[in-house]
Amino acid sequence: MKTFETVITVLPDGSIHIPPRPDLTPGAHRAVLVLEELVLTLPATPAAPLKLHIRPWGGWPTDATFRREDLYDEWGR
Repeated sequence: MKTFETVITVLPDGSIHIPPRPDLTPGAHRAVLVLEELVLTLPATPAAPLKLHIRPWGGWPTDATFRREDLYDEWGR
């Protein structure tokens, strides 16, 4: 049994549209549908993707060590 959450569209004639799910096996399935009374207001257009800036970070120094002795003092701090 699989449980998934999705948004369906109820058409004016009362039929419903469920977006395709490629992870489901084709064929007849028994399903239980629970509808919330609140109608969602979806945005007409999807939000634009974030514009992320790429920062050139160098790699670790070749002589870097991460031994416990290098990170902490004798008191463990």
